[in-house]
Amino acid sequence: MLKRIFDLILVLGTLPIWSCILLVALAIAWIDLKSFPIFFQKRGGKRGKIITIYKLKTMTDERDQSGELLEDKDRITKVGNIFRKLSIDELPSLINIIKGDMSLIGPRPFLAEYLTLYDDEQKRRHEILPGLTGWAQVNGRNTLSWNERFQLDVWYVDNQSLWLDVKILFKTVKKVLIKDGISAEGEATMSKFTGSSVAENS
Repeated sequence: MLKRIFDLILVLGTLPIWSCILLVALAIAWIDLKSFPIFFQKRGGKRGKIITIYKLKTMTDERDQSGELLEDKDRITKVGNIFRKLSIDELPSLINIIKGDMSLIGPRPFLAEYLTLYDDEQKRRHEILPGLTGWAQVNGRNTLSWNERFQLDVWYVDNQSLWLDVKILFKTVKKVLIKDGISAEGEATMSKFTGSSVAENS
C-alpha cells in the first residue's frame, strides 16, 4: 500500500509537467510518423497476468517484400531515436501506473510471448508489479545479458524497500541525462529473448 501511495503521489503530483511534455511529443511523433503515435502492446504483469501498456511510437511500420516488419534499427526514426534517448517514449506508461497495472519501480514488463519461456527462478520477477524503471535499468539497462537482467530483477523482488526505490529513481534520472545503456550492441534496443537456455549462455 505504501508503494502504491508513493507511486500516485509522484505521478499525479507531476501530472501538469509530464502531460504537457507528452502532448508536445505526441504532436511531433504524429507529424514524424504520419500515423497515430501511440501503440499498445501486451506485456507480462504481476503473477503473469497479461497487461496492455501504452508507449509512444518511435518506429515506422515498414515491411520487407514478404510482408515482415523490418528490423528495429531499420525502422526507428531520427525523432524516435531522440525520444528513446530521453525516455520520452515511456511517458504514456504513466497511465498504466495510475491504473495500477504498473509501479514506478519494479522489473520491466517484457513481451507477453516470453511468459512461457521463463524457468522457475525467472518467473519470480512476476511476484510484484512491473515497473517503469528498475534495478536492472540502473545497472546496465539494455546492455545487460538476459541472464544478468533476470538476476537483478529477482534481487529487487527480494530486497525491495522505499529507500531502494528512491535510490533507483535518482539513478534513473542520471542514466537518462547521460543517455547510458539505451541499446545492446548491434541492436536498436535489446535482443529478443528465446528461452532460459539462451539466457544462461548470454
